[in-house]
Amino acid sequence: MPATRTISSTLRRGAVVAAALPLLAVALTACGYGSQAADDQKTKVTPKGEKLSVDTVKLGYFPNLTHATALVGDQEGIIQKELGGTALKSTTFNAGPSELEALNAGSIDIGFIGPSPAINGYVKSKGQNLRIISGAASGGVKLVVNPDKIKTLDDIKGKKIATPQRGNTQDIAFLNWIAEKGWKVDANSGKGDVSVLRTDNKTTPDAYKSGSIDGAWVPEPTASKLVSDGAKVLLDESTLWPDKKFVITNIIVSQKFLKEHPDVVEAVLRGTVKTNAWINANPDKAKASANAAIKKFNGKELPAEVIDGAWPSIQFLDDPLAATLQTQADHAVKAGLLEKPDLNGIYDLKPLNKALKAAGKPEVADAGLGAKQ
Repeated sequence: MPATRTISSTLRRGAVVAAALPLLAVALTACGYGSQAADDQKTKVTPKGEKLSVDTVKLGYFPNLTHATALVGDQEGIIQKELGGTALKSTTFNAGPSELEALNAGSIDIGFIGPSPAINGYVKSKGQNLRIISGAASGGVKLVVNPDKIKTLDDIKGKKIATPQRGNTQDIAFLNWIAEKGWKVDANSGKGDVSVLRTDNKTTPDAYKSGSIDGAWVPEPTASKLVSDGAKVLLDESTLWPDKKFVITNIIVSQKFLKEHPDVVEAVLRGTVKTNAWINANPDKAKASANAAIKKFNGKELPAEVIDGAWPSIQFLDDPLAATLQTQADHAVKAGLLEKPDLNGIYDLKPLNKALKAAGKPEVADAGLGAKQ
């Protein structure tokens, strides 16, 4: 993914073969170090005012920094304020597939999720179960290495590098980077000029300390946890993308809920837009708020050296950066891990653009992948 890469606006359509689905079914979104599934039945702020078209809206997200829009918006009551008398119920997850199952079962209505699971859910349902309605975060992915073994990017050849899981967002990005270096790796086995070892983010720090891996291409805060253990950042993935932006977290909604309760969806998006504005205007307070929420869910907060290293590399924004989702899917196809998916209709950004207009912000685009009405 060279910095000079351009993104084609021409959509390539194709059938999705069954062989692609097992891969995507196990693809996880970027789950953070030490995250655990939890169910928060408590509303942070007492609902006040007139109810919308439902009594309760069920929100899903990860107790992870790349989901800080949800963490902070929930913790600070910003989203609840927009919902008025409709209560916000939050459930946390540690894996994309489990969140998608909850969405499909109606256990949640709206969720924060990574690019690979969003594509997976849309493809598996043949475009019937979800829409991406907003972005939430960009960046926060780094290549970190053992500085005693790896000094330059060329030194990656012949080394053992971890990614979170075969076919997940970071795994695809690393495989694409390897290919653009001219090196060969079998995408399924991870064997080749570089040994790609699929390792859960929770265990990657231990693998690094034991010497079983020489580095990792991972999301925050895992990258900064490795740095606190002596690793060095060799590459920030954002430098490989136009404008240094690529989607790491999307907001999705079930199509049924979107159709039946557009007022609730709009209220939640007004809340996320205001949350991102508050995060960007108050980075220190937002960082503390996110860490307080993480402590509540995971039992402990992130150490200062970890969150301080991770936070600046994540951009919190409303734009879903739709063209980069298409590019990430293209990279999976290039790696041989996915037949070309048809992503037409995966976005519905009308509610978001309505919220952005109300906030005096410019509209965002769907890269031609918007739902047809």
